[in-house]
Amino acid sequence: MLPIGSIIYLSEGNQKIMILNRGPIVEQNEEKVLFDYTGAIYPNGLDPEQVYYFNDEDIDEVVFEGYKDGEEKRFIELYSKWREKNSNLKKGNSNLK
Repeated sequence: MLPIGSIIYLSEGNQKIMILNRGPIVEQNEEKVLFDYTGAIYPNGLDPEQVYYFNDEDIDEVVFEGYKDGEEKRFIELYSKWREKNSNLKKGNSNLK
């Protein structure tokens, strides 16, 4: 899992995307689904009309990895436990491929 602030290219993408959030749950096809990340076009930042929802497998290239510290490590541990407890949550389809 990449930290917030990481800059990536999505598969077949030609614009950099900055990771803004991890683990969002959204409604897709009348069902609650989980994505690995949300992002925004870099360097523009967040535009509520252009939020990207995507998963690890949609990332083609990591351009820059965001800041990590002890809190990041703890977040990853807690998030992993949460994912195990909520394994019934279906992953969302980003339709990027």
